[in-house]
Amino acid sequence: MASSLGNEKSVNPVLRISQLDALELNKALEQLVWSQFTSCFHGFKPGVLAHFEPEVKAFLCLILWKFTVYSKNATVGQAILNIQYKNNLSQSEKYQPLSKHQKLWYLIFTVGGRWLEERCYDLFSNRQQQSFCKIKSYIGFGSGLLKLCGLVNFLIFLRKGTFATLTERILGIRSVFCKPQNVRQIGFEYMNRELLWHGFAEFLIYLLPLINVQKLKLKISSWCLPITGLSNSENTLAAHCRECSLCGEWPTMPHTIGCPHVFCYYCIKSNFLFDMYFTCPKCGSEVHSLQPLEYKIEMTELHG
Repeated sequence: MASSLGNEKSVNPVLRISQLDALELNKALEQLVWSQFTSCFHGFKPGVLAHFEPEVKAFLCLILWKFTVYSKNATVGQAILNIQYKNNLSQSEKYQPLSKHQKLWYLIFTVGGRWLEERCYDLFSNRQQQSFCKIKSYIGFGSGLLKLCGLVNFLIFLRKGTFATLTERILGIRSVFCKPQNVRQIGFEYMNRELLWHGFAEFLIYLLPLINVQKLKLKISSWCLPITGLSNSENTLAAHCRECSLCGEWPTMPHTIGCPHVFCYYCIKSNFLFDMYFTCPKCGSEVHSLQPLEYKIEMTELHG
């Protein structure tokens, strides 16, 4: 009953961008699985997987093939995008799943071909006999010819929109939607609002690096705590050089900038290097010259 319902499903063509997205998702998944697998061997001797890397990758791809293409007629990227493979060799216009022979040949072309390409150099690199050199040259010529055919197939895919890879074209498997795609109806009001907010966000991203946040913060603090509004105790501290006007602590290596207020050397130097137009947060005076306080005054205030 289930098979009859599956055969009655209509075929829905897939957009080119969706097929390319599925291929990129497949590559990202393979890289993620490989990185997670190699992280399990960080505590072992370095290079423990180097000699068997092509075989291990082929084994992991075999497991992925078993639970994706073989079981569900779709790769992981296709399943995410609601796509699956259809047997395009059948004469019926209804959906036909892949045959076992197509699935096995898909495994051989994708996993086996990749393993052979990665391993052939090691197989024939140390062979000096003439027969092995000829085999290596034949394999190199075949690899280049396959890449050229893949390029031609990709150009045809861009023109017609079917068979994104050379393997799909050879095996006669085609990407179709699992379910009919509904026509998306989006109101112009929603689209205009989204475009407005995206434009405003891009404007802020462009504008924020141009704003001197440090200077703006000091300017606001000078407005909130003007020198005339300080209490007598705070004015006394400022007058007797016992408080840094930036950090509020006892000034370390006290320096002045030409106004009555005192700063730690590192506080005033870092702020001045960050902003060459730095002004005193207490009185708004600009930095005329960075002068250290006299040693006798500092010691007098320390003992006082």
